[in-house]
Amino acid sequence: MTARREPETVMLRPAVSSLVTDRADCYVDGTFGRGGHSRAILQELGETGRLLGIDADPRAIATGHELAASDTRFKIRQGSFADTQYWLSELDCKELSGLLLDLGVSSPQLDEAERGFSFMHDGPLDMRMNPEAGQSAAQWLASAEEKEIADVIFRYGEDRFARRVARAIVRERDVTPITGTLQLAEIVKHANPAWEKHKHPATRAFQAIRIHINNELGALQQVLDGALEMLRPGGRLVVISFHSLEDRLVKQFIHKHSKGDDLPRHLPVMASQFQPVLRKVGKAIKPTNEEVAANPRARSAIMRVAEKAQQM
Repeated sequence: MTARREPETVMLRPAVSSLVTDRADCYVDGTFGRGGHSRAILQELGETGRLLGIDADPRAIATGHELAASDTRFKIRQGSFADTQYWLSELDCKELSGLLLDLGVSSPQLDEAERGFSFMHDGPLDMRMNPEAGQSAAQWLASAEEKEIADVIFRYGEDRFARRVARAIVRERDVTPITGTLQLAEIVKHANPAWEKHKHPATRAFQAIRIHINNELGALQQVLDGALEMLRPGGRLVVISFHSLEDRLVKQFIHKHSKGDDLPRHLPVMASQFQPVLRKVGKAIKPTNEEVAANPRARSAIMRVAEKAQQM
């Protein structure tokens, strides 16, 4: 029997080197996964450093408990990174020197057919980050109105054939329940009249349904807004995104809070009087050719870094 390969952590060194600026302070890994980033962060922290890992996935939490048992500087909590502020007191820290978010679905989740994230392997149509809470994709598709399904696929999948796909889903569910990943993939494939080169025709629909089921963009907006309060002056926000919707939200957030107070256009105010909350750190970073060759799932990654402005 072939041993399962450990998932490779995307942009490991660039993320950690951008994040850790104070070896003695508090940090949060809001997307613990299988702990690749967290282990690297702990290697950079001193004895008094603290790290909190957060994840919704029960298997990630099990791995986190193993790490916490071997390193007292680390704690793990199950839930959404949107609730980071709620758990911050667990670190005995009032503010953070760094918050890391590695967005999207993890390699283990894609590889485990029973999680229902992948259209390449047959499994139950679930798609929940935490399969023990909330509504599964199959349950949502069984009851949602055709318009709602179309709106979700168009908004979160940016699929121009969203209406056709939604119509096909509703037509099929009237005949038989849609409960499997390959079943849904076939419905979407046959409803899609123009396949994109090198992309499965179900890619956009699966992405959209997953984002909706897990409220991914809502949670991201919430944790970004919270970061403005949680980070200490000089503290870093590091976000790795894998599709345009996430990256656009992060980019716009950093831009908005880096330009200073939102004052009326014609108000006579000098540039020195603006009070930006964040400072953009460098340009967006993409994985190297070597990393993409070793880990093809890294090819769409993009990392943005911001630093909380020093108080005047």
